[in-house]
Amino acid sequence: MKRSTADPAPAAPRERFDAAGRRVLLVCVAGGFTTLLDQSVLNTSIPALRESLHAQPAHLQWIVAGFSLAFGLALVPGGRLGDVRGRKWFFVAGLALFTSVSVLSATATEPWVLVAARLLQGAGAGLVNSQMIGTLQDVFDGQLRARALGMYAVTGGLAFALGPPIGGAVLAAVGPEAGWRLTFLLNVPFGLATVALAARWLPRPRPSARHADLDLVGLLLVGALTLVLMLPFVQPPAWTGWLAFAAGACLLLGALAWWQRRYARAGGHPLIHPALTRSAPYALGTAVAMAQFGSSIAAGLVLAMFLQDGLGLSPIGAALVALPSAMSMGVASALAWRVVQRFGRRTVTAGMVASALVMLAGGLVVQWGPTGALPWLLAALQLLGGAAVGVMGATNQAFVLRHAPAEAAGVSGAILQMTQRIAAAVSVSALSGVYLRATAGGGGHRAAYAYASAVCAAVAGLAVLASVYAGRASARDGEAPAAGVDATPEAPAPGVREDAAPGGGR
Repeated sequence: MKRSTADPAPAAPRERFDAAGRRVLLVCVAGGFTTLLDQSVLNTSIPALRESLHAQPAHLQWIVAGFSLAFGLALVPGGRLGDVRGRKWFFVAGLALFTSVSVLSATATEPWVLVAARLLQGAGAGLVNSQMIGTLQDVFDGQLRARALGMYAVTGGLAFALGPPIGGAVLAAVGPEAGWRLTFLLNVPFGLATVALAARWLPRPRPSARHADLDLVGLLLVGALTLVLMLPFVQPPAWTGWLAFAAGACLLLGALAWWQRRYARAGGHPLIHPALTRSAPYALGTAVAMAQFGSSIAAGLVLAMFLQDGLGLSPIGAALVALPSAMSMGVASALAWRVVQRFGRRTVTAGMVASALVMLAGGLVVQWGPTGALPWLLAALQLLGGAAVGVMGATNQAFVLRHAPAEAAGVSGAILQMTQRIAAAVSVSALSGVYLRATAGGGGHRAAYAYASAVCAAVAGLAVLASVYAGRASARDGEAPAAGVDATPEAPAPGVREDAAPGGGR
């Protein structure tokens, strides 16, 4: 029978991974899970390692924030080295570094040793992840590439979800002293197995004749700027010191902008391509991603400390309070495409509004709620907050990369991920400093948590404004306000060249 023109077209057949593709995908997913699980497990262990190492607030800030800082700074140069020299052995080297330093972290007897180990772990994790996403883009095309990148995104969410209960279970099983050390050693068997599989299954490196243009000056300027933003919170100065740090940040920001333009005019590949800053939707969307990622990571850390130090919950109890956030985030991420098809970019703004309100409500509940009900109330808010982030996170990423200028499309995804990690480093330093010093000053855990939550809500509020302006800028660029964008985790990053890899030139 002749098919009516009104009938829907038959669906395209679903492509399948071949045996070699499945092996590559397994290695990349295992590498991502191993490196991304580390941060979420650590949050639950912070009170235990603080007591064991007699760590000061500054030590704790560097232990947590140093990982994100080194992770972010390693992404772009790692990706470019992989572009030119081949990815396989950089992947192996990064994971071997991450795994071996995990043993150093687990056996640390002084806080500064753990700080140094976390910086090295972050650098190894950044090197691994830049090669991993690049490998997926090198090996797969079309629908298979979208599915492979989607599985990498889901792996990150799974690692985030499993980290707190795993950390809590380990500490409950063996006690706080041995428990926090064992959480670092969890990386070792996964890392060793993945290193062996990567050496055997990843594609042979295909070096390029191109020069590895790393823009070390740009990288140093970004690192210096991040440190200037972090240090006032690690070691708070007098008011004149705050002014000096603010002036230093402005000078470094100006120097970075000047150097990037100069380096691009000289024919180099700058760390942050000037075309990215000239695209208002990309720049504003990146600001939204930074504020969302930074405030979420910092809020999770402060919550873990409050539940254990303020309410006296066990590590496993604290993990169970945080678990609804990760679960609802995963569900919401999977359903986000349905929401964005109807509401378009407004989904991002609505998600950020909901996230800011949840953070504010958390502070109010802790300040005024009955002690016995606080774990239940906070768990309910975690459920709502995770859903809000799940709906807007992947959606915002899709919109941001869609507006990456063509001449900077290859590096746009890596810059987005790098800025998020740097935002996490600064936010964790600031918010943990706010919480730890407020409790040390005798203000009480409740007041400290309420204050930290208000700061997180304010940061999320700034993201709401950036999202509104990003929507207006997108409309000026010709994007319909409710345009359907495939924002599921399985969608390939819009604006990324078919032959480009993250950090080289996601």
